[in-house]
Amino acid sequence: MTKAPEKRRSYRREHPDKRRVELMEATLRVIASRGVEAASVRAISSEAGVTPGLIRHYFASKEDLVCAAYAHHMTVMQRASSKASDTERGSAVERLAEFIRRTLSPPVTGAQEVQLWAAFIEKIGREPAMRQVHLESYRDFRLQLETVLRAALLEADHTPSQIELTRLTFACNAVLDGLWLESSALPDILPTDEVVQIGLQSVSRLTGLPLLNTRNDTP
Repeated sequence: MTKAPEKRRSYRREHPDKRRVELMEATLRVIASRGVEAASVRAISSEAGVTPGLIRHYFASKEDLVCAAYAHHMTVMQRASSKASDTERGSAVERLAEFIRRTLSPPVTGAQEVQLWAAFIEKIGREPAMRQVHLESYRDFRLQLETVLRAALLEADHTPSQIELTRLTFACNAVLDGLWLESSALPDILPTDEVVQIGLQSVSRLTGLPLLNTRNDTP
């Protein structure tokens, strides 16, 4: 009797980019819960459910992985903030208001986010690669804010000079940074809705734009 040929077990190989993202996100979870110093290759591989060798296949060193994880984290946060302002729906003032709402609300704010900020800030000061990622991320976020702020000012029939626009962007970013830090580190002090209202009111006073009581219905 002829034996039926054995079926070859099928498997699905994950896309390399997806695997890299999974390793970076595992790194962020380890850092958020245990700190940067605890983020060894062994700890990260255990968190990700892979072998240490797989990490070395994708990243030349632990330092490269940590730096990539920081860049990934900042990109995800920036996309969450700018999601509404990237569309053409609603007025420019509404898009600016929604940008502020998203910047001061989960998932951009949160305990894990401020833990990661605290863990990375020390490395930024002494590691050139980390500092470069930080500078590029800060530049990109500031550019996003400047773009939506300029559109809102133009819509209100005010054409700012580049110096005025730069100063307003820095001032508004400082307000958002402070509120982000306060609300993430001390979430029980004020609910998210109140933090958002403070942000809208503060930026409104800085810019003269009517940001309160606006609502962009972008999902």
